[in-house]
Amino acid sequence: MVFSSTLLENAVNEFAKLPGIGKKTALRLVLHLIKQDENDVDAFSEAISQMRKEIKFCRRCHNISDTELCNVCNNPSRKQQMLCVVENIRDVIAIESTQQFNGTYHVLGGIISPLDGVGPEQLTIDSLLQRIEKEGIEEIIFALNANIQGDTTIYYISKKLKNIPVKITTIARGIAFGGELEYADEMTLAKSISNRIAVENYITSQS
Repeated sequence: MVFSSTLLENAVNEFAKLPGIGKKTALRLVLHLIKQDENDVDAFSEAISQMRKEIKFCRRCHNISDTELCNVCNNPSRKQQMLCVVENIRDVIAIESTQQFNGTYHVLGGIISPLDGVGPEQLTIDSLLQRIEKEGIEEIIFALNANIQGDTTIYYISKKLKNIPVKITTIARGIAFGGELEYADEMTLAKSISNRIAVENYITSQS
């Protein structure tokens, strides 16, 4: 692309750094902003800047939060002894959108994937195990993506919990193998949570 303005080019290059945004889409977004009122653009940039500077991660579940504890962990009406283990924050948003889960979460920050150089030590598995013992968790629901890496992560954590008296389940396979939670429709995801199965039975069926 040939730009008539260095300011325009710099803005396009910054937008193009975002995932899924190519140069053409970045240019379209920047040209849109140019047409907007200056106050609206200032509000947009201020919201992004403030978010980056002030955003926190919940010290209990690792979800994104404005304070030390997120809204879910701080909500006394949630079932504190029911814990849903997810890969990332997008999955929390997807499950919350179903309005079918009233427990708490634990965000692993990824899944075990040796080919990608991601091992258990890169995830929040240690803090998960500590939570389970410290908080008297009664049920763990694995809501991980239905793929080899997700299954490996479930198997690894389940082995770590073999001597801990806690019910371990996983969401039902309403989600197709290889599918990702964030792209599942809300009804399918809700049914997968409601029809969750014992991990022991799940692992047996996969072997």
